[in-house]
Amino acid sequence: MYSQANCMALFGMEGVLIHVECDTSNGLPEISLVGYLGAEVREARDRVRTAMRNTGFMLPPRRITVNLAPADIRKEGTSFDLAIAVAMLCSAELVDLKDYLDNTVFIGELGLDGRLMPVSGVLTMVGAAKAAGYGRCVVPAGNGAEGALVEGIEVISLESLDQLPLLAAGKLKPLPCRIRELLQEEALREGVDFSEVNGQRAIRRVAEVAAAGRHNMLMIGSPGSGKTMAARRIPTILPRLSLEEALEVSRIYSICGLLSQERPLILARPFRSPHHTVSSFALVGGGRVPRPGEISLADHGVLFLDELPEFQKTALEALRQPLEDREVSIARVQGSFRFPADVMLVAAMNPCRCGYFPDRNRCRCSEGEVSNYLRRISRPLLDRMDLMVEAPPLGYGELTRQGKNESSEEIRLRVEAARSRQAARFQDTPILFNARMNAQQVRCYCLLNKEQDLFLKQVFEQKGLSARAYHRILKVARTIADLRDAPEISLEDLAEAVGYRAPAEKFWR
Repeated sequence: MYSQANCMALFGMEGVLIHVECDTSNGLPEISLVGYLGAEVREARDRVRTAMRNTGFMLPPRRITVNLAPADIRKEGTSFDLAIAVAMLCSAELVDLKDYLDNTVFIGELGLDGRLMPVSGVLTMVGAAKAAGYGRCVVPAGNGAEGALVEGIEVISLESLDQLPLLAAGKLKPLPCRIRELLQEEALREGVDFSEVNGQRAIRRVAEVAAAGRHNMLMIGSPGSGKTMAARRIPTILPRLSLEEALEVSRIYSICGLLSQERPLILARPFRSPHHTVSSFALVGGGRVPRPGEISLADHGVLFLDELPEFQKTALEALRQPLEDREVSIARVQGSFRFPADVMLVAAMNPCRCGYFPDRNRCRCSEGEVSNYLRRISRPLLDRMDLMVEAPPLGYGELTRQGKNESSEEIRLRVEAARSRQAARFQDTPILFNARMNAQQVRCYCLLNKEQDLFLKQVFEQKGLSARAYHRILKVARTIADLRDAPEISLEDLAEAVGYRAPAEKFWR
């Protein structure tokens, strides 16, 4: 007898519909799986057969052929187990699910005792099932809360294969969609606040400007000056994630298997800080079966690269295209994969290997050693840093000062006000931040008078700026004006934006 069940395969950030066909016929007892299968899927034959036996389903001694179509798409992972089991049981007439097969997608991995194990990417697969017109998804109990985030489709959770008769009888009810309820919860933060940062007024100001316009920033200073401490607090001054942003970030974490069963919707802005030994594949994504990298895990949040010159050159150069395009494109024989990478890049570095240049009382590096160390940061990558700031060593008085510092909440209110002005400015475009303006929008929204134009011309010619640096100065100046609630850029705004490129001239000349 022939039967068919439906399931989903992950293809980058997309879910692809897979039809599991099963035919039970006379012949020597055998289970055969075909359809361009990876090793995990080929092993499903033994997992499914043992799970059936341990939950009381005895397959007849007949020839069983299972095909996963279409056969030109390679199937990887273990999420096909449940659909294979359902197709085999229906083909052998051991379970009657005829009312479910046509309109249901089955997702889940089977343990040898018949339990359904959680799998990665359920949020993406349930969303793809809804987009394909299916009305119901059956998922493992451990993925139930995650799957129920998708509105407009029924999600039923199973704990074990022996619950299939209850499903056939209609005794298992869909899970309620809790996404609106979860959105009302306060985002979990790490318990850090900018009020804990003493001194470093320049870093606090740069962090505020960067957060207001989603600009990339680079901090340069000696060890222990508070660069990392400030960077870890930047997510606390960013606005809350919108529903679309929260779902996109949650999909990425779902694909990587990083979603919590207790909190399936990510509400806090991501903060990723990979170690400097990270490979280029781990940083931007890739692998034989491409998966998102650290830059995608930081989507709509902060990617913090500490000790920037210590990163592999190939890894740093791989960031250049994603920072411009806000997505990672990976080409493989089986197709092209795209992962979102809309991040705010925050980097920190020492000015030399020992960390104390240009203080010659403490720095023992030669001029050549300093130059070689700084040359690890290429000019194209440096041009993508909108804001650069020095972090001088803290004095004892600043470190022990007992006065109250401005809190993250106070800074965030100003950032949100500036963001609202940008949203009104770009309301008819897909752009949300000043940092995303194209050349035409820069000419439209960053108008300069004659005095300002002459000033910027002198800066451009004296410092030998690139066209990219020129546009980024104007974008930063626009953000500074937004923080002042000013309709036009002033000469002071422009001078402050130019000043944020001074460290590049000082250290890289």
